[in-house]
Amino acid sequence: MARNRQDTARTLTARELNRATLARQWLIGRANATPLAAIEHLAGLQAQAPNPPYYQLWTRLADFRRDDLTALIEERRVVRAACQRSTLHLVGARDFLGLRGLVDAVLERGLQGGHGRFLTGLDLDEIAKAGDALLRRGALSNAELGAKLAERWTGRDETSLAAVLRCRRALVHVPPAGTWNHNKSALLAPAERWLDAPLDGRATIDAWVPRYLAAFGPASVKDMQTWSGLTGLAAAFERQRDALVTFRDENGVELFDLPDAPRPDAGTPVPTQFLAEFDNLLLSHADRTRVVATEHQKKVMTINGLVRGAILVDGFVQGIWRIERGKRAATLSVEPFATLAKKDRDALADEGRRLLAFAADEVDAHTVAFAKTA
Repeated sequence: MARNRQDTARTLTARELNRATLARQWLIGRANATPLAAIEHLAGLQAQAPNPPYYQLWTRLADFRRDDLTALIEERRVVRAACQRSTLHLVGARDFLGLRGLVDAVLERGLQGGHGRFLTGLDLDEIAKAGDALLRRGALSNAELGAKLAERWTGRDETSLAAVLRCRRALVHVPPAGTWNHNKSALLAPAERWLDAPLDGRATIDAWVPRYLAAFGPASVKDMQTWSGLTGLAAAFERQRDALVTFRDENGVELFDLPDAPRPDAGTPVPTQFLAEFDNLLLSHADRTRVVATEHQKKVMTINGLVRGAILVDGFVQGIWRIERGKRAATLSVEPFATLAKKDRDALADEGRRLLAFAADEVDAHTVAFAKTA
């Protein structure tokens, strides 16, 4: 039966897949929703740096203010912590308590890949327990934690010692870390103490299949594995196959989806938009061509792990952007990948001025500048 359903699945064109994904991401029109509802719907926001999550919400929500997100972090309703893909995310507190345990293997793989050679011969459980004792006395920065552990494990790499705690314990960044323009080192605290609640050991990856599809679908098994960092998720999809619908992309890859999820027509208009650095739209599929062409991907996602801010024109990435700040002025520099039509350039300029008013309200002079094609 499953084979027949797969064989007869309708093919989604690249533009149909693009429009469906943008609809899930609230990028066809700004949503009238709270920031917490957005973060939960989007299954978290990558938060390598403090400001990109604010941009992600500004692009997707009507009337979003920076203080709205800051308050969620300060009130402990949203936490910043290592989670999916072993990277920093802003995640709703309730979601984090369940999701964090599910990605243990991802963080362990990151620990061994990045620090294993510096930890050879050490009992990592013993290091984690020693770190627990240190953090019970109060929050510590990564550097402070590593230095204190090195007092016991002398001669060992301090960063790697601290990484044991980052990967083997659920630690959150204590505010003001993660809030707008705060770039100082974060203090770390155990999530269970910070949230006054235990991790949910009953959580299953099956519950996250529909959550992922609601935010990023239609999608393949490999797409969800890319989003989470986990492997072996095919069984989770198979267990839910009868509750899902299936399609194929133009390369014949099977895509799963929720039956009632939005799948707009390929010709649905999409506004010109600014995607934040590290926007999860660009990081959560194995095949990124649904939003960014293969020839453009290296211009957006660099070899040293950076993901630049990107512009969307007709739903696809067509350039990159950045804000340059001075004492009295701020300039939003746009580098398109090809010559833009006048209507698209004008729309980007208008949206760029609104973005500057949001991001650089401390200065009065705002300029949107278009560079030569990147």
